[in-house]
Amino acid sequence: MDEGARNSDGPAPDLLTAFKEIKSAGASGFAAFNDASKAMRTLLAADVSLARSALGRTLALLGVAVSVGAAAVLMLMGALVAWLVQSHGLSLAVAMLMLGLVALVLALLAGLLGSRYFEHTRMKATRRQLARLGIGELADRTPDPGSAVSSKDAVENLKPAAADGAPVKDAQGIDITQP
Repeated sequence: MDEGARNSDGPAPDLLTAFKEIKSAGASGFAAFNDASKAMRTLLAADVSLARSALGRTLALLGVAVSVGAAAVLMLMGALVAWLVQSHGLSLAVAMLMLGLVALVLALLAGLLGSRYFEHTRMKATRRQLARLGIGELADRTPDPGSAVSSKDAVENLKPAAADGAPVKDAQGIDITQP
């Protein structure tokens, strides 16, 4: 059999094996990408759900704090001013000033408690994972995807300011906020 007839029969068996291995590697790579994208979608959905829930709770708590606090303070202030003026002989201005300071402290406390939930709206876990994949403002400051170093530890240990005390900026000059 001549050389031309042998080549027309089809590719050599080792070439077919190589094509099958490439196809198998591509299929496994696609499966890995599919699994990773599903995990990222799940993480993003959970993070958005947490942020949405935290925002709703924050707004609800702040609304309750403002409305109930205002009504209670007004009622108590009227009663306490009358009591301080009658029983202790304080002037009306001094009695109202004392109660105004108490009301201010209570309003600050309610605002601080409500703002604790607001921290969940920053989507910290999603930002860390996107940075690990090379996306976002923290991408240059987090470990590579194959690294065993925790993204959370790496991001929490970032210095919030440069050596000269200025805030750390990304390539476009925008301040980087830690997740």
